[in-house]
Amino acid sequence: MKKELISYEYAERAVGYTAELLAIDSPTGFTAKAVKYVADKLSSFGYSPKITKKGGVTVCLADVPGSEGLLLEAHTDTLGAMVAEIKGSGRLRVTNLGGMRAENAEAENVKVYTRSGGVIEGTLQLCNASVHVNGSYGDTKRSFDTTEVVLDADCNSADGVKALGIEVGDIVAFDPRTRVTDTGYIKSRFLDDKLSVGILLAFAEYIKEEKITLKRSLYLHITVYEEVGHGGASSVPAGISEAISVDMGCVGDGLSCTERQVSICAKDSGGPYSYEVVGKLISAAKETGADYAVDVYPHYGSDVEATLGAGSDIRHGLIGAGVYASHGYERSHKDGVYNTLKVIFGYLEI
Repeated sequence: MKKELISYEYAERAVGYTAELLAIDSPTGFTAKAVKYVADKLSSFGYSPKITKKGGVTVCLADVPGSEGLLLEAHTDTLGAMVAEIKGSGRLRVTNLGGMRAENAEAENVKVYTRSGGVIEGTLQLCNASVHVNGSYGDTKRSFDTTEVVLDADCNSADGVKALGIEVGDIVAFDPRTRVTDTGYIKSRFLDDKLSVGILLAFAEYIKEEKITLKRSLYLHITVYEEVGHGGASSVPAGISEAISVDMGCVGDGLSCTERQVSICAKDSGGPYSYEVVGKLISAAKETGADYAVDVYPHYGSDVEATLGAGSDIRHGLIGAGVYASHGYERSHKDGVYNTLKVIFGYLEI
């Protein structure tokens, strides 16, 4: 018999928190404002979050002495770019942060954050971007050497750019273009992994509002360096026996997951996940009636693999709402969010 399910309302709230978080630029290495949002939200629910020296957020949702603790990880850092060169033309060459690709970023609006607090807007364009001028437009391979940021400022020299306060090393954030449709889809850059942060915030709120008594200790770690590989490498509380990354589920050729499902990852590029944990996740999906898929991701790595790589003696797993067009203009659905909440609910055997 299926357990009574968490209300769909919490999926709606998760998407709302996601949209608010997506409005806060947070490329890897520039996450303080997003972290403050997460910590403030957890505090408003009645928890006592802590910001780590590394810049992430940890919080205890339940302390059950003698139990095998569970750690849920998600990350609020995103892809982005950094100013690598100020050109004599007054345009900027950038270098990517994480797996941002020029093909996906071309013609996107950006914000350049200066260390003095200024924010200058612009657009990433192909060098010599006018089709009526550039006869090689369609043949040019897109890279961060063949594209450039064109600033929305009256400057056509390196000195003019520097007068705006822009320096090499400044952060470049791309417009997420977030939209939630009437049909329940959420479209945006950086659903990886702000959608999962929204899911964990809604789940934490659910525990407080419904006065849920957990059978085991439960902690959250919202990390800030996942996109460069070491987000989950630290801050594992004592007593943790299992850790699960709540990250995007992959949707694409050769995989069975859709955006309306929760994906359970059996293996990715880092190898297999704990056979025991994957089995319990599948059982949790069945017990709660969650619409799920089990897949093998060909090009993927997660926070929890960094946790194991740093030496933690734990069992590990990975789940997430299905996300299409990963590392591009991504899309998921509220149903996928709801199914992810169900699996978390079932795994904790509430």
